[in-house]
Amino acid sequence: MDRYPLSNLTLADRHVAKHLPNTPQMQKLLKEEGKAHVFLDKATMNRVIQEIFERGQETTTVRDWERYGLQFDEPIGYRIDAKGNQLPLYYAEMKVKNGKYHVVPRTQPSF
Repeated sequence: MDRYPLSNLTLADRHVAKHLPNTPQMQKLLKEEGKAHVFLDKATMNRVIQEIFERGQETTTVRDWERYGLQFDEPIGYRIDAKGNQLPLYYAEMKVKNGKYHVVPRTQPSF
């Protein structure tokens, strides 16, 4: 990651809980949008953050967020819908804006 060295970024805490399983924020997102993208657990999320900083690729800027992504060989999370159906996710995206970042497990890069 060339533009934003790790030392210059801060985790945007307000986005973390909605991407962790069974949190009230995740449940709210599921209710409002009918789906949620969540990591397997917080340890997986932290590992994904480190790996994106080490070898993530800049992808694009969408809705004013610079995005960096990385494909994984094993599932790092899942997309869950309102019926409880789960789809394993192998891709993670780091979104960066104003010196803050958060990560989201996804099916593919944003366009």
